[in-house]
Amino acid sequence: MATSIRLAPETEQRLDRLASQTGRTKAYYLREIIEQGIEDMEDYYLAAEVLARVRKGQEPVHSAADVRKDLGLDD
Repeated sequence: MATSIRLAPETEQRLDRLASQTGRTKAYYLREIIEQGIEDMEDYYLAAEVLARVRKGQEPVHSAADVRKDLGLDD
């Protein structure tokens, strides 16, 4: 999928410098940045949804002591 974005001049200069110093394309780094960024955003927003359910009492919560006991780690 082709797409276009506008970057701040400073960001574009940094990207240009990175690409020229490493011999990789700007497109390579943009793909890497997007893929990593999506993973980070998924982690954050999915965790925020779980936290909201915990606060509403809609998600089960287990104490560390109970988990250690259930796993037999306190023996």
